[in-house]
Amino acid sequence: MDYKQELITTIHDLGCDLEQLEARLTELSQTQPTAVLIPSLYEELERPALTLIRDQLSQCAFVNNVVICLYADTWEQYVKAVQFFEPLPQPTFVLWENGPRITQILQDLQERGLDLLQFRGKGRAVWMGLGVATLDAVAIALHDADITTYDRSYPLKLLYPILEREFGIAFSKAYYARLGETPRSMHGRVTRLFVTPLVTSLMELFGYRDYLRYLDAYRYPLSGEFALTSDLALTTRIPANWGLEVGLLAEVYRNVALKRVAQVDLGLFEHKHQAIGTAVDQGLQKMCRDILQSILRTLTETEQVVIGPDHIRALRVKYRREAQNLARQFFVDARFNNLVYDRHAEEVTLECFERVILHSGEQYLNDPTGTQIPDWTRALAVIPNLREQIQDAAISDMADARAALAGHSQPATVTLSLS
Repeated sequence: MDYKQELITTIHDLGCDLEQLEARLTELSQTQPTAVLIPSLYEELERPALTLIRDQLSQCAFVNNVVICLYADTWEQYVKAVQFFEPLPQPTFVLWENGPRITQILQDLQERGLDLLQFRGKGRAVWMGLGVATLDAVAIALHDADITTYDRSYPLKLLYPILEREFGIAFSKAYYARLGETPRSMHGRVTRLFVTPLVTSLMELFGYRDYLRYLDAYRYPLSGEFALTSDLALTTRIPANWGLEVGLLAEVYRNVALKRVAQVDLGLFEHKHQAIGTAVDQGLQKMCRDILQSILRTLTETEQVVIGPDHIRALRVKYRREAQNLARQFFVDARFNNLVYDRHAEEVTLECFERVILHSGEQYLNDPTGTQIPDWTRALAVIPNLREQIQDAAISDMADARAALAGHSQPATVTLSLS
């Protein structure tokens, strides 16, 4: 099977005028409601990207609901966040994911045997936001809060393949060109210098396994922009570490026929950059660690591959050669297209990533268990109205925040013990 052909790809302009497409999607959303989910730290509110995202979303008539899953350290920060999103015309839920009300709900869940308080970061935010979004939406688009090139075509392109029922699409994944403007240069180091040569090396080491060919078919496997049906959102386990994007693709691989997966071209794309880090548990090195462990785990789970120390050492050697070959190719591409390219810096980066392979692989062999949040169907088996409880907590928090903005004092019922 040719996986590159099997995964459906929608071209950059989706075959029609974007205004016509927007009108069609707006029509479809009247009977098939949509939502946009944005996990965010409070710090993103102080950067220009989220202001751009908010202003563009306010023009999206085809988006019926907006869910913001916010991590804020203080009540004052949460109040400012509610005020920040007030201009949105859509019904908007600002979930204070580590606030007292939601923390209490998660504590109740913990007492019943399902501990979600052990999870932190984007994974828990995505899980919680999907739960609330599925209450009203048929299709949900998710993206990060730091996209500096954002415009309303992003959610439009992600949601359209799912809402057009004749297509039969359950999951759409973004791909794009990561090119910086000042200076004009290549970005996306983890995809270019780690994931691409890693998958090639794994295929050479273990053969052309279906899962590896599936991963190789994605044009940008680490994109954090995707859309999915509410049914899929409720039955998908969400990874709780920095391997979220690759781990989510593994869940799609398990649960969705390939003909129901689409890739969507968002064109040029940019967001804030992470530091490489000075150790394997920091920055992009930590991301690479979690990605590799996720891929190895899925190989064992779905392809019955037995992985040992010799495989990890061989993978390191193969990766280094593949990555060096790619670095040379990127150098030629950059020179030909008049892009700034520091070949030495790229080589240093791939050497850091190479060290991660040995460390991460040894960690995996010692403890191959993953850190995935149970899917929503399990949580609802414990507390059937859990989604409604979280949504009601957000509504109450927002009401209190608006009261504070109107000059009333903070309610005595709100405590500031955070998770």
